Amino acid sequence: MAENSILCSVSSLILSLFTLFSCLCGHGNSIEQLAGYNTFTISSFKYPETQIRPFDMRYIRVDLPPWFSSMSIALKSSVNLDIKSVEKVPKSALPMICFREGSLPLPDVSNTSFGELVALSNSSFEGTQVLQNSEQCYPVPRNMTMKLTNEQISARVFYFGLFNGVGPTRTQSKMIVRGPSYSFAANISVEGCITSSMQGQYCNQTVELLSCGLSRNNSGNGSASGFFNQSMLSCRNNFVTSCLGDEEMKIYTLEILRVAEFLTVSAENVRLRPVNNSGNSSGIDLMCFARYGAMPSATLHDFSGNLNKSPLVINSPKVGQWYISILALNLSKETGGSQSNVSKVCYSLELQELECPPGKAGPNCLSERYMLQTVLRKDSTPFESYFLPYGEKVMSDAANFLLEPLLSNYSFGGLNTWTYFILDIPHGAAGGNLHIRLTSDRKLNYEIYVRNGGLPSLVNWDYYYVNKTSNSHGSMFFALYSSSEEKADFYILYVREGTWTIALRNLNSTDGTSNRQTTMSVSLERCPKRCSYHGDCKSALDASGLTSYSFCACDRTHGGFDCSIEIVSRQGHIWQSIALIASNAAAVLPAFWALRQKAFAEWVIYTSSGISSGLYHACDVGTWCALSFGVLQFFDFWLSFLAVVSTFVYLTTIGEVYKRAIHTVVAILTSLMAITKATRPSNVILVMAIGALALLVGWLIEFSTKYRSLSFSMDLCLNLLERRRIREWVNSLVKTIMKRFRWGFLLAGFMALAMAAISRDLENSQNYWIWHSVWHVTIYTSSFFFLCSKVISINSGNERPTDANYQLTRQDSLSRG
Repeated sequence: MAENSILCSVSSLILSLFTLFSCLCGHGNSIEQLAGYNTFTISSFKYPETQIRPFDMRYIRVDLPPWFSSMSIALKSSVNLDIKSVEKVPKSALPMICFREGSLPLPDVSNTSFGELVALSNSSFEGTQVLQNSEQCYPVPRNMTMKLTNEQISARVFYFGLFNGVGPTRTQSKMIVRGPSYSFAANISVEGCITSSMQGQYCNQTVELLSCGLSRNNSGNGSASGFFNQSMLSCRNNFVTSCLGDEEMKIYTLEILRVAEFLTVSAENVRLRPVNNSGNSSGIDLMCFARYGAMPSATLHDFSGNLNKSPLVINSPKVGQWYISILALNLSKETGGSQSNVSKVCYSLELQELECPPGKAGPNCLSERYMLQTVLRKDSTPFESYFLPYGEKVMSDAANFLLEPLLSNYSFGGLNTWTYFILDIPHGAAGGNLHIRLTSDRKLNYEIYVRNGGLPSLVNWDYYYVNKTSNSHGSMFFALYSSSEEKADFYILYVREGTWTIALRNLNSTDGTSNRQTTMSVSLERCPKRCSYHGDCKSALDASGLTSYSFCACDRTHGGFDCSIEIVSRQGHIWQSIALIASNAAAVLPAFWALRQKAFAEWVIYTSSGISSGLYHACDVGTWCALSFGVLQFFDFWLSFLAVVSTFVYLTTIGEVYKRAIHTVVAILTSLMAITKATRPSNVILVMAIGALALLVGWLIEFSTKYRSLSFSMDLCLNLLERRRIREWVNSLVKTIMKRFRWGFLLAGFMALAMAAISRDLENSQNYWIWHSVWHVTIYTSSFFFLCSKVISINSGNERPTDANYQLTRQDSLSRG
């Protein structure tokens, strides 16, 4: 396998050339010198001010290449919450920001409590070790500036999401969405090192790239090393001896390109320099710290060991970039407390990577290993696919395959056998869900272990399933469904990009596997369990447009990330439907009075408004849709707007010609309001303003027609008699207004209108069905009272004021009579 050495050399060359090209050509970025360190801007994104409505979310993806040094985030939002007031805000309305490595965060499935929510800062961010299989969530700050280095997070894809409320109700379809929105703007920049040999936060730490080559290939029945059929890659620092002083550190890096059984780090020929010194090298601590994807340190690492005592063995290392740091300790102690004669400890570093031949894995490379081939589903959303073993043993076009012909035919230690399946999640598909299912005709005899980037085992896995009670059900991003003794069915939510390995541990049983038939299915699905058949699966892109993710839009009665949580019971849904539909029967009151007064236009409007509102809410609650939802919503709001304005117009006494003109103008205006943005809160105020304006116009028309004979002479203000006539006219007008209305009904109408306004103000997503039903009753009742308040037949008080000559003539005729 000489190609391994070539691959390592080519990989190093490509990395160096790409870095040089980025520096010279800019790769869209300009080189910056920060505080004298060799760094440049890899990427810089500015996200404009964006509003997040209640129950909404935004995802942002940031790619961190292996040579990145730090990532800076500057966030500014309109949220004004301190840490003391966070506990007072319900979780369903709390603005949150969540971080996760490798895939999108999903706080709806986490168990984050208010006690764990702290202010976001560099010190509170716990780093990559916490983010391996979980996420970190914080309240959205008003202003935040944070810098994360390659010592805190790994060089891979990094996601953060902003949410306006989390929990089961976030995905529930709501009849109304009301609540505070908030806006945010962000600047995200990624800094990198100009040369691949200099890394760290400030690109001031020398990193040596280890070169790898084929060491030996063992085949046959056995070997002195105890391994069978393996390929051993040996990695060295160009065969150069390294020397370190006391408490000095040296860093190395290598890239594992394939799934390996283990990685061994050893130090050979450890000695003191100068040679003539009397110290004993066996007492020196040559500490080794190994870390995947990030720079290791004595306090932050994945594996550690003293190479002067024994080699460091990393079982099933992950595929990707590894960093190894060597730290020399206790040099002065070994030489009697003096370092005058001892300056360095020298060693030769060697790493050995054990790889199995194609199709093999596990202990001694005796287990079967299958590469799963991706098969895209026809007529499906992007990345939705299923996986089948690639080879002659599977001759089926179905989305599942028979497991028994693929099992390993050996028993290691007489206990069990392992069979491995490897698949790849492509870039941009992190918003999908990995679905694994096993179905047998009898009790399952398998345990399932799943791991990202490496081979899983009994002690090293990301997710596992043994039976219904022993599994990763309590872990984040693991969802178990309808499993039994004969069936295992679970999802890995928002699965990470990259290589995944599924290991089946076949437990020995008395009946063996010859009489057993087990079907296995592995697929990448957009929404888990098809949203439990209680919602629709929606797809969207993150802010960068590089990742496609899916989410469930549940119906009115269910919620949760998969719509499996019943928020409203069946009986409760029935009561909600009855309340919202039956409350529109209150439209009978104003419709009846309008029909009684032969106001046929108003009668049609009130009747149509009540019917359309009932049909709209029947569709809105999910009971029955007579027409499409958009059409029903338009008619409901448009006729409601017309009904309100028509009540104002009815209170005038203008002729039908003028009423038809006002109704036409109002119909045009309200239809525009209903078709553009019907649910806008300001529409209520706008409709009331249009109604008041229509009433004012009606009164002006009435005034101009009935009182246009009143003349005003030029010496009106000088003539005391004329002033008296004006006072009489004003008094007569006041009496006319007082006699025009039944003030008891008018007062009752205003009280009902106030109750309608209060009920509308109390509406939210949880109690909408209660208060909106009250709104129906009160708004129609207020219209009824207003209609009843108008006096149809009025006395002479409504006649126009007469002049003095007419009054004198009338008095003279009365005296003669």
